[in-house]
Amino acid sequence: MWGVMAEFESPAAIYGAAGKVRDAGYRFWDCHAPFPVHNLDRQMGVKRTILPVVVFFAGMTGTMLGLALQAFTNGLDWDAWLLVWVQGYPILISGKPLLSYPSMIPVIFELTVLLASLTAAGGMLAFNGLPRLSHPLLANKRFLRCSDDRFFITIEARDPKFMRSKCEAFLKSLGATAVEVVEEI
Repeated sequence: MWGVMAEFESPAAIYGAAGKVRDAGYRFWDCHAPFPVHNLDRQMGVKRTILPVVVFFAGMTGTMLGLALQAFTNGLDWDAWLLVWVQGYPILISGKPLLSYPSMIPVIFELTVLLASLTAAGGMLAFNGLPRLSHPLLANKRFLRCSDDRFFITIEARDPKFMRSKCEAFLKSLGATAVEVVEEI
């Protein structure tokens, strides 16, 4: 058994039921709706993700890598490096100093955006547990109406508070029009 699913007919019904499921202390549950229901995530108690912080640090890593790359490749003439070190005077390469920031901006910007966007895409997939090629709800005939006109709350069997009979009775008490067990594929 994968879990228990309850069907609701309106956004108001699922909104009220979500708060009661949250208050009951369930941890592994979700709401499914054919369109976004305003503030349903807050009603569910969904916390903010850490993804923006991870993306910010990935962007800063790209900035530092871009700066180091430009200083390494454009600022020094590696053939004459020993001569500069021994004689003690700088050699200007391509008419600019070691750290010419205006000429470095495009590479720094591109590496910042590249690392931040790849981290955002990869982090979103990782934090959401994707890709998941199959889900038990997709095999349920009643759940197919989720993309049309029905709203569902599912409580997974892996939840520490899950007991089949109690979950079914609890979901029925919330005003669900139908409650049924979802089997694992």
